[in-house]
Amino acid sequence: MKRSGWFSIVCLVGMAVFSFAEKATAQELLALGAALPHPELQMTDAVSGQKHSLEGAMMENGLLVMFSCNTCPYVLAWEDRYDDIAAACKANKVGFIVLNPNEASRADAESPEAMVERAKEGAYTFPYVVDANHKMADAFGATRTPELFLFGADGKLKYTGAIDDNRNASGVTQQFILNAITNMVAGKPVDPASTKSIGCTIKRTQS
Repeated sequence: MKRSGWFSIVCLVGMAVFSFAEKATAQELLALGAALPHPELQMTDAVSGQKHSLEGAMMENGLLVMFSCNTCPYVLAWEDRYDDIAAACKANKVGFIVLNPNEASRADAESPEAMVERAKEGAYTFPYVVDANHKMADAFGATRTPELFLFGADGKLKYTGAIDDNRNASGVTQQFILNAITNMVAGKPVDPASTKSIGCTIKRTQS
């Protein structure tokens, strides 16, 4: 067989192995209406050193959980909207907590020390906690940063997906999460209740 033929076979086998590994590590996305996972699990805020749980972060009208990180270009593109999200949550009495699940990079770019620097640069006013061993990301079925999960006062999932429809703030036409918060608190349908999150893949460790 010609060398090019062998090379093609090797490439195909490699792609198949990668595809299998990707599917094996994929998590099932939390379904709309599902209950808040691991509400009592304590996580450390990299900035304050304080412990936070999802049930502790919940306010009377619900909780917004966001998976984010330090270096993803998509996170950096959307990060200037984090303050607006935090303000909307506060105004509507919805808790807001941000989790960093990138355990495979915890020794360097996603270390707690790097999280502190990211929080300072972004002037975060909300807890930015370490999702140790991506336990929460696994339970939520989160695959990207940024990715959002909005829960109502009943602890049930009302919205999941992206912040809005454009990484360029000037091009946004649909503010998915801001509208979801407003409608949820007003008792109106959340529509859309699910959108596709766009971002970097979560850096999970190999089990």
